[in-house]
Amino acid sequence: MSQTQPQADIDLDPVTFEVLRSSFRNLVDRMAEQIERTCYSFVMYNRDFSNCLNDAQGNTVMQGSKDIAVHVGTLHYTCKETLEYFEGNINPGDVYMVNDPYLGGTHINDVRIMRPVFHDGELIAVTQSNGHWADVGGPAPGSFNIEANDHFAEGLRIPPTKIWDAGEFREDVANTLTTNMRLSEDRLGDLRAQAQATKIAEERLLELVEKYSVDTVMTAFDESQDYVERIMREQVRDLPDGTWQTQDYIDADPNKEEGFVTVDVEMTIDGDEVHYDLSGSDEYIGNFLNSTFGTSFSAVIAGTKMFFPDVPLNSGMYRVVSANLPEGTVVDAPEPIPVTGSVAGAYEKVMNAICELWSEVLPERAMACAFNLEYLLAGGSDQRDGREGQEFAWYDWMAGGWGGRDGKDGANATAPVFGAGLAVQSLEGQERETPLLTSEHNIVTDSAGPGEYRGGCGVRKGGRMLACDNSVMSYCSDRARSITWGINGGLPGIPHGVTLSQSGEEPTEMGTVFSNHPISEGDEFVRPSSGGGGFGDPLERDPEAVVEDVKDDYVSIERAAKDYGVVIEEIDADLCEYDRDEAATAEKREHIREHRREWLDADPESVVERYHDGELDRLDLIRRYGVILDWSTGELLERTTEQFREMLRERAASEWS
Repeated sequence: MSQTQPQADIDLDPVTFEVLRSSFRNLVDRMAEQIERTCYSFVMYNRDFSNCLNDAQGNTVMQGSKDIAVHVGTLHYTCKETLEYFEGNINPGDVYMVNDPYLGGTHINDVRIMRPVFHDGELIAVTQSNGHWADVGGPAPGSFNIEANDHFAEGLRIPPTKIWDAGEFREDVANTLTTNMRLSEDRLGDLRAQAQATKIAEERLLELVEKYSVDTVMTAFDESQDYVERIMREQVRDLPDGTWQTQDYIDADPNKEEGFVTVDVEMTIDGDEVHYDLSGSDEYIGNFLNSTFGTSFSAVIAGTKMFFPDVPLNSGMYRVVSANLPEGTVVDAPEPIPVTGSVAGAYEKVMNAICELWSEVLPERAMACAFNLEYLLAGGSDQRDGREGQEFAWYDWMAGGWGGRDGKDGANATAPVFGAGLAVQSLEGQERETPLLTSEHNIVTDSAGPGEYRGGCGVRKGGRMLACDNSVMSYCSDRARSITWGINGGLPGIPHGVTLSQSGEEPTEMGTVFSNHPISEGDEFVRPSSGGGGFGDPLERDPEAVVEDVKDDYVSIERAAKDYGVVIEEIDADLCEYDRDEAATAEKREHIREHRREWLDADPESVVERYHDGELDRLDLIRRYGVILDWSTGELLERTTEQFREMLRERAASEWS
């Protein structure tokens, strides 16, 4: 692809342009440093935040270099809505806050703080900080309420609100908001941390204005966006015109019979522009996994950006990339439809679908499906010594595997595509702040989708409740049924879900979505994340690579035979000594090639019967027979199985030799 240099077609001299563009990036990244040093929330401390510099019209000029993907593509919408809301009443020293997901935002936990920047009485920019607050009220700790039928049952929805008025802190407004949230002192602390970050950015920007002049800086705003637009158009122009279409799925709509909820994505390249049409997606569903327009557009941008890593990101890209997101669908739910779980629902599906489409256009950058974002939350009263009666809120996300790629295995145990900059949270920090003890945190053998290039491995994380009272647990995820898929012949990963053991009773599979389940001291829980989907036919994987995977505990000996057709004998596991039977491997691979298509046509009822008799295991059902059950009851899901098999035939079997 051709590369356009910044020296071309700009009004500023090249040196000044590059200096200012780099200064904008530094300005935004300094905001991030400020928040990390001063935030109160453990969630934000682990980088669930983003920052940006907007121009006077609300367009994004620069975003942070480690920003969360789901915030990408939404911050300009929020800024524009806020500027319009306060038009005629925007003053130096004002600071605004908003979390409204129906005004171009994401979900109510993402609280945006905006500061208009003035020079000689003229509005020249807005500095903006977006942080995920650990709680914004509502009936469920963490504000993830699966039982919500509307946003009123999720938490506090905040329209554009002045929190500083001409430099004066509106303490009454802040207290009104935060007293309706758990751990209100932490919420006030996060508010002040974000506001101070926007203040530091304002000061730095005015220093640039003083040094280079306001006209030069504002010209650099425009040129930074023009630059991104220009290089994006040039790279798209080099690609073939055409239309590509695919689908991904949310597990189910709780208000309907079992069966996938379709997220349909059609991508068209026309000259130097890219357009997405999601009008084939199903209507919004009866839980909080819906997306608003802003969240879905963010997925469009983030998914596209992954395939253009050298293109910077600002509003210039939005001139090249557009999307049709019909209101009333699962990708553009109108108020008051709940959307708090959007990043684990529709957003994640849009982004993975777009990655699959670009894998067809740019196969050298192809990647199979990545694991699903998930949140596990707990809250209640801490009863540990010295903390008796103190409120706690535990908020955890987990690493997992990304999809296999053309020529390379997927990344193991990494952050979700929703937020590639998210760090794995400090277990010691969590244990200090909350009555939960992490009991295990390890890579899950056989979690990676098999392929010529396997997916990255997922992680199992378990914990035990310590002394607590009046405590509950909630979980937000997906892909217990629409399991992380492979492409080009690759196979799926493993189902998501939480298993809970309480009061000495048998473990209960809780699934991927629940809220406010009572928990108490001694209760134990465990949840695995899926590995990424496999890329390419697993029978084409180098047998020695499979042996190495067995040595690393990425693949079991049993699944090496079943998924890859590689027969391995353990000699001494402690010394990593294994022997591969070449003749048996050749025979096993030939057997799988001969029968694997008919396995996908086997009677589901008979497959389930063999599963209940212990002849087959869960991964046999998923990877060989394409059969999906309600994993908690063992009941066959007929419609879901039909859809899952069709997905396997299209993404896997169609590529098998």
